[in-house]
Amino acid sequence: MQRLLVICRHAEPNDPFPLQPDFERELTKNGHHQARITGKWLRDTFQKVDAILSSPAPRAGLTARLLAEKLYFDEEQIVYEPDFYNARENVLLNVLANLPDHVTRVLLVGHNPGITSLARSLTGVHLGYLEPAGAYAIKLDLDTWQDLHLKSGKLEKEFTQP
Repeated sequence: MQRLLVICRHAEPNDPFPLQPDFERELTKNGHHQARITGKWLRDTFQKVDAILSSPAPRAGLTARLLAEKLYFDEEQIVYEPDFYNARENVLLNVLANLPDHVTRVLLVGHNPGITSLARSLTGVHLGYLEPAGAYAIKLDLDTWQDLHLKSGKLEKEFTQP
């Protein structure tokens, strides 16, 4: 069965102010704009997703909500994974491997370097680090998400901000 994983980096965040924890950084005005552009590309290219998984960090969560809006996806259905903030690829893989089988198109919103490492590992391609609001779309031929393993995907599309 064909499955689609779209890996998206959060949009442009504000620079941290003194003593501000990295986790708490918000999106810039330009970041809001970037997320909407990426969301439109996702809708035009893939029409819809069955699930959205996001880091709980404010910049990732807002990016996920702005993408959901463009995809006509109910933002109440976004799953905020506590372990996604600065997660390594093995953490991301484990969460994906536990997705229900009826989910065939999933959007993951997170942070570098983990999300880029995941895309590289799944495709076997040395991809550059995702820029803010950039996305890699990976096709996977899997019967179940539990079959997900390294080099099991093919890079289908790539999106960077215009």
